[in-house]
Formats: sequence, structure tokens, C-alpha cells
Amino acid sequence: MITFESVSKRFPDGTTAVDDLSLEVPEGEVAVFVGPSGCGKTTTLRMVNRMIEPTDGTITVDGQDAMKIDPPELRRRIGYVIQQIGLFPHRTIAENIATVPQLIDWDKKRTNERVDELIEVVGLPDEVRDRYPHQLSGGQQQRVGVARALAVDPPIMLMDEPFGAVDPIVRSRLQDEFLRLQRDVKKTIVFVTHDIDEAIKMGDRIAIMSEGGHLQQYASPEEILAHPATDFVASFLGAERGLKRLALIPVSKVSAVEGPVVGPDDDGARARAVARDNGSDWVVIVKDRKLLGWAHVADIDGSGRVGDIEAKPFSAEIYKEDSLRAALNAMVTSLTGVAARIGDDSAYEGLLTQELLARELQDSDPGPGTMTGAEVNEEAERV
Repeated sequence: MITFESVSKRFPDGTTAVDDLSLEVPEGEVAVFVGPSGCGKTTTLRMVNRMIEPTDGTITVDGQDAMKIDPPELRRRIGYVIQQIGLFPHRTIAENIATVPQLIDWDKKRTNERVDELIEVVGLPDEVRDRYPHQLSGGQQQRVGVARALAVDPPIMLMDEPFGAVDPIVRSRLQDEFLRLQRDVKKTIVFVTHDIDEAIKMGDRIAIMSEGGHLQQYASPEEILAHPATDFVASFLGAERGLKRLALIPVSKVSAVEGPVVGPDDDGARARAVARDNGSDWVVIVKDRKLLGWAHVADIDGSGRVGDIEAKPFSAEIYKEDSLRAALNAMVTSLTGVAARIGDDSAYEGLLTQELLARELQDSDPGPGTMTGAEVNEEAERV
């Protein structure tokens, strides 16, 4: 959908912002440009819609040379979202979203229907339609900015630090909401950020750039974290590279162990025997494949039933779509030091442990990005 071929940008003062950049952004994918200040990531993004003209090279947009397309026409075919949002303060939310449809002469009925549709798509309440930007929260304004960029259903979107102006909690929610939206609309997106964690979360591919506009590596988040191409990339990813990798691996990739399972009708002697055989001083209580909780064997009367005591809930239940990082977090916040895995039918599937997590990682990828058992334990201790 977007191709850079030997693209460079040099400004009149001699500054090279982008140097001989070549890469492709496939249709329907999110390509995230990330790097330190002065690496040319925003300049690269702004060359796509000709807000900045390249000095050398060719940028192809949807099969056409961008330099041969009239700039206003090109920009109307590309959604654009920026950190400052850029809403018109004197226009209502509906009027802001309708900006581009009105520019290209959509009729009023079609425009109004599209505005209503987009307000729902980005998760805003209907009543914001007639409000003004200053009457909305920062997160709501950002959603309006996304809706405006989607107004004429452009195949391409440019997003320049779109969530950087909101607080971390709202930012995380906006990221999740946008990823949900992207699964439905499948736009081709060039996304700029300075935050490597955001790049890993948002990107199908990540372009890591260094000062002077040099492309250091362009690959999937998994590939970059497992196999940094240069010392610069490894340094930019930071010492927590292994922990970042865990965030990309779903729990479904790791087999769970049954653990010290007993039923509520088992007696204390049975609970102690099961715990002893599993090398623990606690048991998991399961009935009809449903997780009831856990209990210390010392709290269970020797002649009484396990069900006679109140089971303690696990601090977190982990599902197959959760990440191993979430599982590790559950382990280190749990009194048992493990995470309970729950299946689609809410059935108990077993326990995840730090040792199991480390062993599975080593078995699946023995390369340089693998965390050893000691490293997993160190990460757990740090968390």
C-alpha cells in the first residue's frame, strides 16, 4: 500500500532528516516508526501525504507515485491524526467529523449518517454530537480526531503520536479501543511514537530509526525483540527486552500443570497427601471442573472436609488470550506464586509457574532473545 524507495529528506540548512529509506507497508497493517528525537520519524510520516516533500527517492501510495498526485487530493484520501488532535474549536463535534465529507461535496443526508455511524464506532455517547471540543475530555477529543480521520473511509491513515497528550490510563484504553477498531476496519496505518512499549503493542511491523534518519531495523515486534539487528536496536529496546517479549506471547502457547488439585468433599488427609506429592503446602480446590480457590493444608482439619473452610480466591485468573507477561504479573502478586489458567468454558485448566514459563520459552525459541529460568525469576523479583 505504501512503498519508500531510497527516500531522503535534506533541509536547506544541510540537516538530513531521512537518509536513503527503503521499506514497504503492506495493505491492512500497522507500521510503527519509533526512535529518539531527531530520527526523522515524523518527517517520514509527513512525506506520505506531501506535507513535506522528499528530496530524493520515490514514495508510492496505493500503486501511484505520490509526487504525481495533487496534494489536496492526496490528503483527502489519507486520514491524519495528530497528538494535538487539531479539532476546530468553533465547530461542533458533528461538524468536525464532517469536515472532509463536506470538502468533497457529500450530500447532507450521507454526511449525517456517516457522522452518526462514526460516533458509535469510536465509542462516544450520542449526546456529544452537538457539543464543542472544549466540553469533552482529552480522551473523548482524541476519539473525535480518529473519527474525523475515518470520515470518508480512507484506505490509509497517518497517526503522529495520537495518544501522547492523554494520561497513561486513558492512553491504554485508547490503544485497546483502536486495536479493536483496526481489527474491523483493516486500514493501512503509519503510526509514529517515541514509546517502544506503544510500538510493540500497536505495530504489525516496527521501524526503529536512529538520528539522521537511518533505518536500523524493520520487522515484526517478535523478530525485533528476539533478534535485534544492531547494537543500537538492542540498546533502544532496553534491559527489559525479555519482559517485553513476554507481552507478545499468549498464554495459549504454554502448557499448564494440573497442580495439587482436590475436591471440596476430600478430607484433610487427602489434601495433605496431594500437597506433599506436589511439593507444596496448599491445594487447589476444584468442583466439576470449576475453580473454587485455594487453601493452606494447615487450615484444613485432618478429619474434616476441604469444603468446610472458605477457599481463598487466586489473585488473578489467566485466560488463553492473555499474555505471558500478564501471567507473570499474576504469579508475583499471588500468595501461591502461580497463576491459575481458565478455559473458554470457565473450566480450570491448570497452573502456570515461573519455572514452567522459562522452560517453555527456551523450548520454543533457543535463540539470543530467550529468557533463562534465572532471568524469568529476576524479572519476577523486579516486578
